[in-house]
Amino acid sequence: MRAITAALAGIAALAAIGLHGAGAQELTPRHAIAMHGEPKYGPDFKNFDYVNPNAPKGGEVKLAAIGTFDNLNPYILKGVAAVGLGGLFETLLTNSDDEAFTEYGQLAESIEMPEDRSWVAFTLRKEARWHDGKPVTPEDVIFSLEILKTKGQPFFRFYFADVKKAEKTGPRTVKFTFSGGENRELPLIVGQMPVLPRHFWEGRQFEKTILEPPLGSGPYRIKAFEPGRSITYERVKDYWGAGLPVNKGRYNFDIIRYDYYRDTTVALEAFKGGEYHFRQENVSKDWATAYNSPAVREGLIKKEEIRHQRPTGMQGFIFNTRMPLFRDPRVRRALAFAFDFEWTNKNLFYGQYTRTKSYFSNSELASTGLPGPDELEFLEPLRGQIPDEVFTKAYEPPAADGSGNIRGNLRKALRLLKEAGWVIEEGQLVNAGTGAPFAFEILLNQPTWERIALPFRRNLKRLGIDARVRTVDTAQYQKRTEDFDFDMIVDVFGQSLSPGNEQRDMWGSEAAGRPGSRNTIGIRSDAIDTLIDLVIAAPDRESLTARTRALDRVLLWGHYVIPHWHIQSFRVAYWDKFGRPAVTPKYNLGFDTWWIDSGKNVALVERRKNL
Repeated sequence: MRAITAALAGIAALAAIGLHGAGAQELTPRHAIAMHGEPKYGPDFKNFDYVNPNAPKGGEVKLAAIGTFDNLNPYILKGVAAVGLGGLFETLLTNSDDEAFTEYGQLAESIEMPEDRSWVAFTLRKEARWHDGKPVTPEDVIFSLEILKTKGQPFFRFYFADVKKAEKTGPRTVKFTFSGGENRELPLIVGQMPVLPRHFWEGRQFEKTILEPPLGSGPYRIKAFEPGRSITYERVKDYWGAGLPVNKGRYNFDIIRYDYYRDTTVALEAFKGGEYHFRQENVSKDWATAYNSPAVREGLIKKEEIRHQRPTGMQGFIFNTRMPLFRDPRVRRALAFAFDFEWTNKNLFYGQYTRTKSYFSNSELASTGLPGPDELEFLEPLRGQIPDEVFTKAYEPPAADGSGNIRGNLRKALRLLKEAGWVIEEGQLVNAGTGAPFAFEILLNQPTWERIALPFRRNLKRLGIDARVRTVDTAQYQKRTEDFDFDMIVDVFGQSLSPGNEQRDMWGSEAAGRPGSRNTIGIRSDAIDTLIDLVIAAPDRESLTARTRALDRVLLWGHYVIPHWHIQSFRVAYWDKFGRPAVTPKYNLGFDTWWIDSGKNVALVERRKNL
C-alpha cells in the first residue's frame, strides 16, 4: 500500500510539473481574476449584488433593431450579423458590472496562473454542455482560438496575437502560454474568448456567412428568424449554467424577439404603438419631444433616466488621416472651429449634453489640467515626438456662446488653414500649390445624424470648404468603414475602467493598415504605440491611471477627432410590464437582470383596452 501511495504521489507531481513547469511554485486554483487588486466577490458568493436571485422566469419581450442582417455568425467580417447572438455563446470567464475589470468563472470552474501572468490554465466545469448535450471540452477551447485567429474578424488575430500556445493539460484543463513583454491583461483577454463547438464547425466554412442556426452553450438558442426582418430567441429550459452564481437572477425572459426597422424614426413610432416593449433612447430631440403620447401620459409607458458611472469614451466627427487632405494636424484643428457645440446643444439637444474633452470621459482616467509628475514620467521621454501643447496647455475643444455667431472661431480656422497652405480664391478654399479645392464627404449611416452634420456643413461652407453629407444603408456603411473608404464619419470609441490591449486596435500603428480594425482614424505614431504598451504593462491601478491620462493627452492634441458630447445616464422608455432589481449596476444598464412582472403585465393588457 505504501508503494502504491508513493507511486500515485509521483504521478501527481509529474502532472503538476507538466502544468506549472519544473521548479515552479504550487498554485492555488482561484475562482476569479482582477486586473488590479482582488475580486469584490469571494469564492463562495451566491450572486452579484445587482440582481434579484429569485427573479421569476417567463414571458416575452420584443425589442427593435435598425437596418438588416444576413448572417448568424457574429465572429466574421463578412455580412451583417443579427443582433442578440451573444446569448448563444459563452466564454471561459464573465465580468461583473460593478467592478472596474474583474472576471469570474463561467465555462471555467477554476483558474491557475503564476505571479507574472506568463500563462494561465482553466479547468472547465464538468457540467458544461452544448445545446445538443455534448460536453464542452479543452479541444473546443483550442479550436476556438485557432479558428478565430485564422478565419475570424481581423480583430481576433490582433487581440490574441500574444497567445503563443494553447494546449490540453488534463481531461478538462487547457493552458495558454503567452509571449512578449509584461501584459497583465492577457489572462483576462483569453477569458473573454467565445468558445465554439468544434464538432459543429468542422466541415463548415467558418469564414462565410451562415443562415443555419449555430450551436451554442449559452442561455438562449435561435427559435425562428426571417433574414433582414426579425429574429427570435428562446430560453434554453435545461440550460446547464442556470444555477451558477454569475448567472443567478439573469436571463429571465422566455422569449426575446428583435424586429428590424428601416430607421430610428419608424422604430420610435412602432414603439409608441406597442409593437415592441423596451427602448433605449439615444436621440435627445426625441427624448424631449417625441414621447408626448396617450400611453406616456397615462403611465402605460415609463420614461426614466438611470444614472451610471461607466466611462463614456469619445464620440465625434473623426478624420481619416490616411487621406492626404487630413494628414496635417493644423487642418484637423481648423475644422474643429467650424463645429458649434454650444448652439447644437441649445437648439437641437435641449441642453441635455456635456461636451466631451477626453477619450476616457466620465472616469478617473480622463486627463485634466496640466500633466503632473506621475504623467511626466512617461511623457518626458517622448518630448519632440508629441505636440508641445501636451506639456504646456490643458486641452479644450473650441467653444462658442451658443448664439450661432462663430465668426471669431472661423477666423482662427482660416489662420490655421493658411499656415497649412490653403487660400481663399473666389470664395473657395484651394491648395496654394496645386489649386485643388478643399472638398470631402461626411459619411453617415442614419438620417438622424443629418441634423447635426448639415449645420456643420454650413459653417464649413463659410470657410470655402465643400463638405458633402451622404447617408447610406447599413450594409454599405459597414463595408466602407471596414475598408476605410471614407473621408469623415461619426465614430464612437467606447472605453472601460481598465484600458489595455484593445487600445492597440483603436490607435496602434499596426491596426491602421488592417481592414476592419477599430483604428478608423488611421493613427500611425511611434509615441502613441509606446504609450499603449505602457498602459498594457501597468503594474497597479495608480500607474494605469497616470499612463492612461498621458495617452489621453497625446490623442487629444493630435486633433484626430472633433469631439461631440456625452450624457451620464441611460435614457430608457418601456411599457409598464417589467420588474427590475433594486440595485442598478454601476457600469451597465443590466437589462438582462429585468423580468416580466405578471401582475403588471395583466394590468397593462387591461389598461391598453381602455386607452
